[in-house]
Amino acid sequence: MTQGTKADLYGLLKRTAEAYPDGEAVICNDLHYSYRQLKERVDRLAQSLGSMGLHNEDKIAIIHKNCHRYLEAYFAAAKIGAVLVPINYRLAEQDFIYILHDAQARILIAQPELIRCLPRRREDLPGLESIILTSPEKGEAWEESIAFDSLFEGVAPPEEPAIPATELSAAQIYYTSGTTGRPKGVVLTHRNNLAHAERAIRELCLTKNDRWIHVSPMFHLADAWAVWAITQTAGTHVMIPCFEPKAVLEAISRHGVTVSNFIPTMLNILVNLNDIDDYDLSSLRLIMSGGAPIAKEVVRKVIEIFDCDYIQTYGLTETSPFLTMSILKEDMKNLPFEERLKIMVTTGRPFHDVRLKVVRENGQQVADNNQEVGEIIAKGETITPGYWNLPEETSKRIVEGWLHTRDLAVVNPEGYVTIVDRKDDVILTGGENVYSIEVEDALYGHPGILEAAVIGLPDPLWGEKVTAILVPKEERKLTEDEVIQFCKEKMAAFKAPKHVIFTQNLPKTGSAKIFKYKLREKFRPKES
Repeated sequence: MTQGTKADLYGLLKRTAEAYPDGEAVICNDLHYSYRQLKERVDRLAQSLGSMGLHNEDKIAIIHKNCHRYLEAYFAAAKIGAVLVPINYRLAEQDFIYILHDAQARILIAQPELIRCLPRRREDLPGLESIILTSPEKGEAWEESIAFDSLFEGVAPPEEPAIPATELSAAQIYYTSGTTGRPKGVVLTHRNNLAHAERAIRELCLTKNDRWIHVSPMFHLADAWAVWAITQTAGTHVMIPCFEPKAVLEAISRHGVTVSNFIPTMLNILVNLNDIDDYDLSSLRLIMSGGAPIAKEVVRKVIEIFDCDYIQTYGLTETSPFLTMSILKEDMKNLPFEERLKIMVTTGRPFHDVRLKVVRENGQQVADNNQEVGEIIAKGETITPGYWNLPEETSKRIVEGWLHTRDLAVVNPEGYVTIVDRKDDVILTGGENVYSIEVEDALYGHPGILEAAVIGLPDPLWGEKVTAILVPKEERKLTEDEVIQFCKEKMAAFKAPKHVIFTQNLPKTGSAKIFKYKLREKFRPKES
């Protein structure tokens, strides 16, 4: 791609619809759309959004479960040069308000049951002009809302619309928690997404015969990257609203799903279902996992039960997302299974055309001895240009074009990376990022807590379990349930501790900071 050209994400759909007009694009419940039909719907939606005054760089937020409407919103926003802001529908009310305000969203597309709190908070969102609801909702609170389906009625899109976006234009802003818990917006451009799609197609050998099931949430890049790559190859998008084990297996069996990316928690649940053998999963050729650590034994079960290839992935929102994949090199494919398994559960080798280093504090690369620890830094076309309205944070994280991930890792002689720790104490639980400082701040609001530290401990279900280690005040008798419920009232439920440990003191460093490394070592489950 040439800098500043008219390469844009809508062009992927346009070219595929021209080349494969009758190809099956979408399966969503009982709806089946060809690529011709999908493009027609996207064109009509884009025309309606444009008639509402939306134009280049305007922000359209979406709070929705997986659905064909999500897919349409991604492409329609791209067509008119607007920026889509996918929002985690599991966030708390204050997070919704903050993100919508910070992103300067003019329009919100939403399922009404996911935003019950917003009508009474409209005064806090003066810039939000309209709410588009994707299902009927009665009541005075929604009188000024617009029905999503009405946007397709009586609209005749122009035959050759002008595309205002270039490859350097912002396409999405994905919000991820900052180190203080305040969400920060990661900007991804058309170029970032296009480059990632091209590389994913090459690495994963995606073709028009592939059927991708959207299992991970479409507000998350664990899934959203496939919007572009699967469309570019004229593959089929199979939609399910959210992860429900039986629904996933039924969809794979019924629709002949070939490939998808799962958060490790999902895979652990699936492989432990008693009746999984009742489903025909023979269409699967590849399962990937990412977004959280995964246990080796879970991977072993995945390969045995699903009888297909497996790839572990690693990446960040800032990298569109993939930085590494645990794809075996040709000379490794004939190794004994246990040797191959050791490689498949590593973080992986660099994604195609990504420049990746693991470096010491002085910037020099660590030895490739699988022992020396350094920080992963990366450079390439898939790297974000920066954070929305946070120039200082951008300059700290991206230095001379290199993104500093704050993830610590080792490298083996074959160039495969394995993450061993995180600089910022981020906890990856069920595919979601949870920052310890945010949870600690909530805990310190409890009148019975003297000191608090929050760490992630390995967990076979969640990947990592949010664990609070507390020193109670002498006069208070605390219970685990009380602490967990207190946190759930202060933040999204997935951020609250799943386990609480009470102790008489917390280890400190020489500068009197709580020594979390020692806490992890002390409370980490002992390997059998």
